[in-house]
Amino acid sequence: QVQLVESGGGLVQAGASLRLSCAASGRTFSDYAVGWFRQAPGKEREFVAGINWSGGITFYADSVKDRFTISRHNTNNTAYLQMNNLRPEDTAVYYCAARQKVVFTRRANEYDYWGQGTQVTVSS
Repeated sequence: QVQLVESGGGLVQAGASLRLSCAASGRTFSDYAVGWFRQAPGKEREFVAGINWSGGITFYADSVKDRFTISRHNTNNTAYLQMNNLRPEDTAVYYCAARQKVVFTRRANEYDYWGQGTQVTVSS
């Protein structure tokens, strides 16, 4: 089993940057692909970015492409989401998720483990 803990959220102004971290424990982190998702009030959880087991393949939702960067450090058992040029519409609870496959997916129900989430609020 894998435990995931997100951190790094907060309240920022539009145009600012934040870096979210997802610390994993319990199993070999490199056995898992990782996805970042977000959920705004009244909306469904949506895929933000995914990264394969080695970090060599990444994918982004169109809404965050060229602003967000997903990465991972398997030796530190941590995944990251660097968020630049934040917009009010990025306001949401951000979750990291892991699945015991080498490749990520955009489907939330195909992930095995989830963190508790971290709040990101962007003011205009």
